[in-house]
Amino acid sequence: MRFSILLAAMTLPMIAAPAYAAEDTQFWVSEALTFKADDNDSITLDFSQRARSDADSGGEQSLNRITWDHRIAEGVQIGGGFAYLKSEVDQELRFHQQLTASHGILQSRTRLEQRFFDNADEPIWRLRERIQATVPLDADKKWALVGGAELFFHLNRARPSDKTGLAVMRLQGGVRRSLGKSVDVQLLYMRQQTFRDNEPDTFNNVPWLSLNWRI
Repeated sequence: MRFSILLAAMTLPMIAAPAYAAEDTQFWVSEALTFKADDNDSITLDFSQRARSDADSGGEQSLNRITWDHRIAEGVQIGGGFAYLKSEVDQELRFHQQLTASHGILQSRTRLEQRFFDNADEPIWRLRERIQATVPLDADKKWALVGGAELFFHLNRARPSDKTGLAVMRLQGGVRRSLGKSVDVQLLYMRQQTFRDNEPDTFNNVPWLSLNWRI
């Protein structure tokens, strides 16, 4: 019941979105491989391919990222890493630091990013706050319902066109299927809203397929 209320609250902004706002449809595919170095440390390699129909977004985009996480307490990890992103119009090198906390069906993540673009003289600092719920649907926990929300805050201006404050909101919902002890596949629908000053916000509708493998 609580999760149903949470999911409804996250879905309401999708229904209430202004009809005049610009929208496009994208399709994302991602793969993640997690190595357990020891009882407290893990390394994750993840890759994402993003087909984007909106020319203003830069067209096709690929992301390659590595993250190290270290457990500092039960259900609490700190970590960091970097990523390389390339689109049809620019390139980005991104460093990040993060804190992840898990309790029951809930997981929260705070991530701070420094984004270096080839067309900006200084890094763009961004704060990302995410909360996600994973609810098992069967006794064997092979199927799970997944829902989440993430907010992006820009902390500085590196280019004249940049804005500060709340910049992006992502709402996600879908299912996860375990294919074995260490492999699962997940299919989500994501509604992404980009906030803009003095003009309508933009919305992206994103089916997102991901494969996760843990070693």
